[in-house]
Amino acid sequence: MPDEKIKKVSIVISKGSLEGVYPGLIMANGARMEGIEANLFFTFFGLEAIIKKKMNKLKVATVGNPAMHIPSLLGILPGMSAFATKMMKKEMEKLDIPPVGEFIEMIHDAGGKIYACKATVEMFHLTKDDFCEQVDDIIHVGKFYEVSAGGEIIFT
Repeated sequence: MPDEKIKKVSIVISKGSLEGVYPGLIMANGARMEGIEANLFFTFFGLEAIIKKKMNKLKVATVGNPAMHIPSLLGILPGMSAFATKMMKKEMEKLDIPPVGEFIEMIHDAGGKIYACKATVEMFHLTKDDFCEQVDDIIHVGKFYEVSAGGEIIFT
């Protein structure tokens, strides 16, 4: 079975920060470019990436993020998250990485499926109208497993 290729991936996005959302988007886009079926399942704060009013306003988490290489005390300073976000977006722009909304649209247009977690939607008192038009459905975890059957599940 060394020549066996991945045919389907289902990616769970649960974090609502810029650095929490982009890995899943990049992986889903890469999967579609390789002809691999891709499902994105947004849950908890990951829903921020598909809520119309919030999706293009995600920020970098500067507190409690050891990869920032700054003391948490500095991370709480006013403007620090905005500064880090601006710098990261600038670097992503150089690499031609699109903003979240555009990326979601690209993945969906390429055949990727986008789902919101029903339990989280209910917990946060959201409705289908709160989400971008690319959201295919609001599904419960059992349905997510059905959609994911026969593929790999990746939690970012």
